[in-house]
Amino acid sequence: MAEDVDESAEIFGDINLTLGMLNKEDDISKEDIYSHLTSIIQNTDILDDAIVQRLIYYASKDMRDDNLLREIRMLAGEVLVSLAAHDFNSVMYEVQSNFRILELPNEFVVLALAELATSYVSQSIPFMMMTLLTMQTMLRLAEEERMKGAFCIALQKFSKAIYKYVNHWRDFPYPRLDANRLSDKIFMLFRYIMDKWVPTTSPMQTLAIIRAHGPAVSLLLHREDLCEYALGQVPWLLDQYKDKEIDFHITQSLRQILTAAVLYDVGLPKALKKTIFINLLHQVCRVPEPPVTENEIEASSCFLILAHSSPADLMEFFDEQMRSNNEAIRTGILSLLRSAISAEEPKLRDHITSIERTVKVVMGDLSIKVRNSTLLLIQTMCEKCYIEAREGWPLIDYVFSQFAMSTKNLEKPVKPNSQENEKGEKSVQETSLEILKTLDPLVIGMPQVLWPRILTFVVPAEYTGTLKYLFNIIRILFMAEERKKNDKESTALVISTGAVKLPSPQQLLARLLVISMLASLGKLCGAGAIGLLKILPEIIHPNLVELWKTRIPELLQPLEGKNTSIVLWETMLLQLLKESLWKISDVAWTIQLIRDFKQQMDSYSNTSVEKKFLWKALGTTLASCQDIDFVSSQVKEFLIAPSQLGDQRQGIMSILGCCAENHFDIVLKVLKTFQDREKFFMNRCKGLFSGKKSLTKTDVMVIYGAVALHAPKSQLLTRLDQDIVSQVLFLYGQCSQVLGMSVMNKDMDLQMSFIRSITEIGIAVQDAEDEKFKFSYKEVLLGYMLDFIRDEPLNSLASPVRWKALIAIRYLSKLKPQLSLNDHLNILEENIRRLLPLPPLEKLKNEGETDKDKEHIHFLYDRSMDALGKLLRTTMWDSTSAEDCQEMFSLLRMWLVSQKEWERERAFQITAQVLTNDTEAPENFKIGSLLGLLAPHSCDTLPSIRQAAASSAIGLFCIKGIRLEVDRLQDLQEGLQCDDVEVQIKISSKIAKIVSKLIPSEEILMFLEETLDGLESLNPTCTKACGVWMIAALKEQGATLEDQLLEILGVIYHHMPVLRQKEESFHFMLEAISQIASFHMDAVVANLLQKPLPFDRDTKTLWKALAENPASSGKLLRALIDKLGNGLEDDLAGIDAISVACAIHEVVSIGSPVTGLYPELFTLLLKLVSCTLGQKMPTTTLNRRRRVMPQGERQQISDPSRLSATTLKCVQAQAMREGLAKESDEGDNVWTLLSSPGTHHLGVCALARSMTVWQHGVILDIMDQLLPSLTSSSENYRITGTAFFSELMKEPILWKHGNLREVLILMDQSAWDSNAILRQMAIRGLGNTASGAPHKVKKHKQIILESVIRGLYHLARTEVVCESLKALKMILELLTDRDISFYFKEIVLQTRTFFEDEQDDVRLTAILLFENLACLTGRKWKIFFAEEIKKSMISFLLHLWDPNPKIGTACRDVLIICIPFLGLQELYGVLDHLLDGQDLPRARDFYRQFCVKLAKKNQEILWILHTHSFTFFSSSWEMIRSAAVKLTDENIACCVSPGSKSLLFLFPKSLLQACCSCLNEFVCIIP
Repeated sequence: MAEDVDESAEIFGDINLTLGMLNKEDDISKEDIYSHLTSIIQNTDILDDAIVQRLIYYASKDMRDDNLLREIRMLAGEVLVSLAAHDFNSVMYEVQSNFRILELPNEFVVLALAELATSYVSQSIPFMMMTLLTMQTMLRLAEEERMKGAFCIALQKFSKAIYKYVNHWRDFPYPRLDANRLSDKIFMLFRYIMDKWVPTTSPMQTLAIIRAHGPAVSLLLHREDLCEYALGQVPWLLDQYKDKEIDFHITQSLRQILTAAVLYDVGLPKALKKTIFINLLHQVCRVPEPPVTENEIEASSCFLILAHSSPADLMEFFDEQMRSNNEAIRTGILSLLRSAISAEEPKLRDHITSIERTVKVVMGDLSIKVRNSTLLLIQTMCEKCYIEAREGWPLIDYVFSQFAMSTKNLEKPVKPNSQENEKGEKSVQETSLEILKTLDPLVIGMPQVLWPRILTFVVPAEYTGTLKYLFNIIRILFMAEERKKNDKESTALVISTGAVKLPSPQQLLARLLVISMLASLGKLCGAGAIGLLKILPEIIHPNLVELWKTRIPELLQPLEGKNTSIVLWETMLLQLLKESLWKISDVAWTIQLIRDFKQQMDSYSNTSVEKKFLWKALGTTLASCQDIDFVSSQVKEFLIAPSQLGDQRQGIMSILGCCAENHFDIVLKVLKTFQDREKFFMNRCKGLFSGKKSLTKTDVMVIYGAVALHAPKSQLLTRLDQDIVSQVLFLYGQCSQVLGMSVMNKDMDLQMSFIRSITEIGIAVQDAEDEKFKFSYKEVLLGYMLDFIRDEPLNSLASPVRWKALIAIRYLSKLKPQLSLNDHLNILEENIRRLLPLPPLEKLKNEGETDKDKEHIHFLYDRSMDALGKLLRTTMWDSTSAEDCQEMFSLLRMWLVSQKEWERERAFQITAQVLTNDTEAPENFKIGSLLGLLAPHSCDTLPSIRQAAASSAIGLFCIKGIRLEVDRLQDLQEGLQCDDVEVQIKISSKIAKIVSKLIPSEEILMFLEETLDGLESLNPTCTKACGVWMIAALKEQGATLEDQLLEILGVIYHHMPVLRQKEESFHFMLEAISQIASFHMDAVVANLLQKPLPFDRDTKTLWKALAENPASSGKLLRALIDKLGNGLEDDLAGIDAISVACAIHEVVSIGSPVTGLYPELFTLLLKLVSCTLGQKMPTTTLNRRRRVMPQGERQQISDPSRLSATTLKCVQAQAMREGLAKESDEGDNVWTLLSSPGTHHLGVCALARSMTVWQHGVILDIMDQLLPSLTSSSENYRITGTAFFSELMKEPILWKHGNLREVLILMDQSAWDSNAILRQMAIRGLGNTASGAPHKVKKHKQIILESVIRGLYHLARTEVVCESLKALKMILELLTDRDISFYFKEIVLQTRTFFEDEQDDVRLTAILLFENLACLTGRKWKIFFAEEIKKSMISFLLHLWDPNPKIGTACRDVLIICIPFLGLQELYGVLDHLLDGQDLPRARDFYRQFCVKLAKKNQEILWILHTHSFTFFSSSWEMIRSAAVKLTDENIACCVSPGSKSLLFLFPKSLLQACCSCLNEFVCIIP
């Protein structure tokens, strides 16, 4: 509702805006405004009253404004009239206010009143009297033509409105008014116009008066007193027929008057009526110019009215006019009659006889237009039942005669036809057929007209084109008659035929049989003919009723819904003829039928199907004739005068051949007699006898072949060689001689005739089915055929010799004696070589000069290929040996892969023909190789090749009896016509998936070999198809290939070098191996591992391809891990294990995930690295590969441990990407450490540190896998395991979740091992236990301490000592002085021995350990430790300036810790200065301060320093020697100071001299 309100508001706003623009002076804008307003007003249901009033005002004002353009004033008037729909009274008031008595109104006011009267009749009638009275006072004032025209228009529309009211006053909503008063006013207005204006009117005004004339007169006719006056005005109207521009309006007014006359039952005077007839007929039949269509329609409507009111007068007038022999009048009247009949005017049906007589008047007219119009009228008469039994037959006969005439005129015109005449004749022909098509033979009176005279049109040849409809008419009539007989009604069909001569039964049978032949071509007349035979047996012969009742329905079955084979249908019809003649068994009747067949010989063309059947039907009838003399005479007549048959060779061959079926001896005898009597003075081209064209030797050759083909099988073989074949060879030999000498004959007709005769003889012998009969002429005749084929050129295909010779060879090759395999192969190869290499079809066709020549070449090409395919198929499948079939098929192989696509196309077409589904191959016939050869071409370049390849591939399975989804495959095959390569590949893939599962498993290897060959040699799309088919086969049958696996892999490896050059082919090959591996991973892995090391590029590619396949990557890594595990079972690594490692490297390097397999994989590879430490590659492998490997690579691969480490590096990198490990703190150096025997344990430790301990599951699995290494018989592997676990011992979380207690025990045992590295790693593990499991250290402190302390005595290996020191340092941090009290002294003493060790790490660790010992010194060992400090003081002081800064820092820290043990707290100040400085103070200053303090507090220590410093003068470290000198110097200085002089004498002389020497040496080194 809201939407309607919004819409109304929008409209009102639009109108208000428009009204505001009407005040402007722009005329153009007003024109657009009024057009817009008209549209709005007419499409709006409700308008506001104020708006309506404003619109009325503006529209009325502009309509009357003489200054405006007429177009604007007319539009304003339209708006005003449109507003009447919203407020009629206001509009009428506005108009009437400007329509005043005795004042000449505005023209547009009059027009507006007229339009209101027309558009609003009901509302206007009450105002009509006032309007007419006012208008009556205005007419005399009108002088201008426009004004007069406006008044005429007003009279026209007022008359129409009043006329409507007079006839429909009951429909008006107010009481009845006096119509006579209104008509009086119209009468006065009309009379004034006719009296005053007509004499002086202009053409423009005349048109207005004419348009007003009809409505005014029509209105006046309802008044009896005015009727005479009204009719008296009609002649004036008829007199106005002068100008075709106004003729329509005259006719329109006349139609209105005639309608009113009928309505008011006003009789027209006879003279007036005739005048109307003549004028109207002139409008329809105007000769100089064709009538205007709308005028003609109006005139026809007038005639329909007259046919209703005066049918007798009208028919009399028509009959009179038809005899004028005027073409235009005749066609016009015929058209008018047709229209009247079509309108089904009841009164006209009483004049049917008059109409028929009128039609007969023009039947002799040869005018095409008249003939066509007559036919159209007859058609309408038939449709509307205007045919009477007595007069109707000539009309039906006329239809047939006109068809025959037009057909004749079109085929053989008397004079050259113009295009118009030809078009007219075709129209007559089409109209005749349309009449027969639509004719209902059962309408009233029609059966009596048609039956049985309609039969007269069946036999004559000129009516052949009508047979389709004629047979239907006869069938309907006869069926209706049969129903009447069954209902015991009286029949209306049996009447006298008069002068009509009906055809004889033999004529009907001959005609219907021949026409029935057309049913095989799908023509309705053929089916109609056989249908008539079914219902007319009584008319043909009473004896046929029962026979045809059963046989003809059987005959009709093949025709249901489709066309049947011409040969089959012909055979069935001839069989029906034989049975019918046997059933009739009347010699005279049969002889008459023969004569009727001969009489109809000229009714058909020589090349038509009907003529060919007619010959055979005649021969068959002769064969059925029991009168031997008559048969012999007929055969002789045909031989002597063959021209009567049309095509003499084809005709006599067919007739004598069919006749020989029952009269074989007679035919041969007559033939022999004919040759002997004539002595054959006929050359091979032509001969004359008795003035007529006679038979040639070539013709007789062909006749012998036809006779042999139709001869009774029981009689043929005994007379074949002597009476037939020898005669054919004799005739051919004679035709091939020139002057008595045999020459190579190039006469194509002779060759073709000879080939045809031999072919038919071969077919006849084969059909005889006598296994004992051996054809003695077989090899001779085959030689002839092959010679013909060899003589054909290889660059053209203009003759059918190849085609026909191939057919002959096919039939001859089947006859006994059997040919050998070599003979068959030679014949096939010769024929293939003479046909497949021909140029492309388009090039062959270009040799033709005309389109017909090109079509003929195309026809020969198709037939030749078909014949070759049939020959190959017959020869191949007739053999029972699968090997022979394969051998024959191999003849096509080179052509199937030819580089020339037209040769491939032919080869595939032949192959598809050979591999049809109705063939059965020998039992052992192999299809695998053929499938691999054919299937990839389903994506070849030509659609025909693709279709044939797919068909051939499907056919291979069919000939083996393998059931397929044939319908689905055929649908897919149709899709191969698409030129989109992707679509082709997709469809080929679908076909492959369907059929691959059906390939016999034992033939898969052959299939794969063929597809691999295709990958090497075919074009890109076929190559892709090869790959698709290969993969599809492996997917479907991969599981069953275990027994053939090695052979398959060997074949694939064999093709790798070539396929590597073709990227896509190589990819398919890799995918194939991956597919095989998805079913047989272990076998494929084992096979690939047999490849020599190092792997070549192809082998690496294969490993990567297997890894990249999602379906096999997981299985692959699992298989390799199992192989590696088996290879390392005894903790020894052989070449097989190294090969596995190399394979794993290739697999993992492409990013294969290791999650889930990582613990086991890591452990095995680490074990492999360990077990191969120090090994060299086996000599045999290296020697075999050395020739092709670069020197650098040979050196690299000679170290198996390096190969193993490289694989482990690759695995570790992948593990890091998957978050299973982290990067080693050693970086890439870890792999160098790992693969070197001397640093292997360090590399293992670095790897262990890279383990992500947060991946509990992973690290625990690795620990479980690696635990046996601690007890391995391999020392290297024990070291690897111990080193790995030594790093894991410091991880608390692993102690929580892992079984490290057992590891701890094994570590403790290994700490006593004789192998230093093993001891080192074990001690490291014990030390790291302090970080990972402090409670374990405290619990087993005694065992651990003993094992670690023992390491301090391994002086030969500082690594062990250093590791022991580090371990002690970590362990002691967890223990108390009481825990180590027993070992304290030993530890301290051993620790002091390493303060001067050459290894920085040892010195540093020893000093740090000593610092820890200071913290653990109990009361018991304080004095001892103090003494040890004194002894160690010199080392601490000197190593403050150690080359390793870390050691200097450690010495500074230990001095701070140890000073309290000596009671020298005063030294803290000196040490604090040492600690607080950013840089170390000068040694001399430090030592000076330190010695000064000692001299004051504890000279004993100073003395100890003095006594121990000399040993450092020979230190290997320059910095230490320098420091020793400075310390000694400051010590001496302190000794010679006051209070210390006595000390100087305590130094030996030699010591003092050494000091001086060192001072001189290092004076500039240490400040």
